[in-house]
Amino acid sequence: MSTAAVNAQAPLALNPQPIHLPARPQLTVSSVQEHKKKILYVTPEMSDLVKTGGLGEVSAALPRALLDRHDVRVLVPGYRQVMQADLPIRVVGRIDAYAGLPECRLGRLDMPDGLIIYVVICPELYEREGTPYCDSHGHDFGDNATRFARLSLAAVEMAAGNASVGWIPELLHAHDWPTGLVPAYLRWRGMDTPCVFTIHNLGYQGLIGMDQRGHLGIPESACHMEEMEFYGHLSLLKAGMAYADHITTVSANYAREITTPEFGYGMEGFLRMKADQGLLTGIRNGIDDSWESLYDPHLVRPFDLHDWAGKAENAAYVRELLGLEPSEGPLFAVVSRLVYQKGLDLTLGIVDTILEAGGQLAVIGQGEPWIEDELRRFAETHPGKVGVMVGFNDRDARRIYAGSDFLLMPSRYEPCGLSQMYALRYASLPIARHTGGLADTIEDGVTGFLFEDADVPSYRQAVQRALDVYRHPDLFNAMRCRAMTTEFFWHQSIEPYDQLFRSLLTQVQVMGSTA
Repeated sequence: MSTAAVNAQAPLALNPQPIHLPARPQLTVSSVQEHKKKILYVTPEMSDLVKTGGLGEVSAALPRALLDRHDVRVLVPGYRQVMQADLPIRVVGRIDAYAGLPECRLGRLDMPDGLIIYVVICPELYEREGTPYCDSHGHDFGDNATRFARLSLAAVEMAAGNASVGWIPELLHAHDWPTGLVPAYLRWRGMDTPCVFTIHNLGYQGLIGMDQRGHLGIPESACHMEEMEFYGHLSLLKAGMAYADHITTVSANYAREITTPEFGYGMEGFLRMKADQGLLTGIRNGIDDSWESLYDPHLVRPFDLHDWAGKAENAAYVRELLGLEPSEGPLFAVVSRLVYQKGLDLTLGIVDTILEAGGQLAVIGQGEPWIEDELRRFAETHPGKVGVMVGFNDRDARRIYAGSDFLLMPSRYEPCGLSQMYALRYASLPIARHTGGLADTIEDGVTGFLFEDADVPSYRQAVQRALDVYRHPDLFNAMRCRAMTTEFFWHQSIEPYDQLFRSLLTQVQVMGSTA
């Protein structure tokens, strides 16, 4: 995600009176098909329409993977990219203003594959140039807290039956700090609709000032360390963790890491408490079935482990695209958001090792301007050896995975990571730090290479190990074949989600029957 916090809020008119959300009558909601439950997936981005990173890809894939088991629908803000996506949006509901949150309409967008997406239509909040979180210059929108509180409360109004859309979810699934107020608004309203909150990246916490409490309709009782308070601020991420029925994160290893000081960003004590209560679970992300090198229409030429000719043709395309010289040496790739977390500065520190061994580096991605500029300068000083494309498109990213021999992922932390799973399916061996989901998905010395410390010496040693393997074709090809047979598809991850959802819904039914 491209913004770490919501600290630069513009001045907002505050309601001087305490906010007391009105209690709602308890609803008895059940699906027509009892085995299928109505689940609303609330997300700030979705790659079908707009994305900045892995959250957008997960938000497109996971709801679809669950469709066979549940009636899953998605709720997203009506960004300019969404409203101009050349897909018909039918207005189906309206939600009143509340506290400092403006009224909005709800649109319905039916995707060609049958997935239903609801859109929060509020032009004053969402229809702007830039990303979901930042303007075109990379600066956080000053009213991000308002924008995402509006999204969160819209989800709760749908669950309360106040949106007039003809569909009432039985469970809400919210994602990262922009939707942290979903479980909070549910509880403040006295509703028992269960809510799962997924942390995709704990480093982005959605911090706002205490003075915005009234504007967002946050009761005073929430402004304590047991709920939203975080070192004198309010954290939207912590709200999600405090009020959700269950917290998930995107790999088992990351679920352990965030309970430690190194990765907990000051919230490790709170998360240890949740883990001790059995309320924190790591469920690894997956990839969709389109990541098959033999059938991918984006590739210059498909290939599989019995015929490597297609891999060579994709490599030739990548070299021409990025201005690299023809070469028989190894091609290293970076397909990433260009942010500090991803360790791009560490990669620049080991490029000399790659080039001295006759290798080349291909980079595609976008992110923080200073990293983009540094990579451009590096390419200029190493013409024909280092190629950089600032920007992103799926076709060229897939061809880089397919054409490269190694993928570089020296992340300082990586909750799950998708790039390494994509690379494995395309016989590009990941060189990655032993952290988060990278440790869960890469088998060191078998499908890739892992290193421990986030520094150049440790990283360089892993690159040298990879180069040694490259010099032994039989071993290199054996690793590539093993990598291509790894399976990290979503059908392997939806079972624990399904069990969690059904468990929470059963608890609600039991509580309702004993009330």
